[in-house]
Amino acid sequence: MTVPSLSAVTPGAVTAGAVAAGTELPPLAVDPISRATLALFAGASGDHNPIHLDLDVARSAGLDDVFAQGMLSMAYLGRLLTNWVPQERLRSWRVRFAAITPVHAQPTCTGRVLSVTDGLAALEIEVTLPDGTVTLKGDAVVDVTGKPDRLTA
Repeated sequence: MTVPSLSAVTPGAVTAGAVAAGTELPPLAVDPISRATLALFAGASGDHNPIHLDLDVARSAGLDDVFAQGMLSMAYLGRLLTNWVPQERLRSWRVRFAAITPVHAQPTCTGRVLSVTDGLAALEIEVTLPDGTVTLKGDAVVDVTGKPDRLTA
């Protein structure tokens, strides 16, 4: 069986017939995490924990530098998913935080379809750093039917 390639998918164009186990979502490579990104995300999320923003606090905790909020990486995974299907097709989504994302790191978000049953695709998703470190690992379920009656269920 040939696994469909969905490298240039328009959100909403994903349908059950075009998705099979093994289908890979187009990866999302984000810009390196900057101090400005951390500060902006702190303001947007309300996570003002100084270990993410203050070098002195991070060093007093034994770290070399500040690191990204875990929810920032989860937000990037959300973008990966909604770049693939419209938000209203997302049925569930959960992650496990596995490692920190250092400032200046460049995360890449990836996803792969594990199965499609009754128009619902089960995905494995993760965030990986260039050195291979997986910082978040999780799963999601998305509706790939695109039927309006299923979008509000």
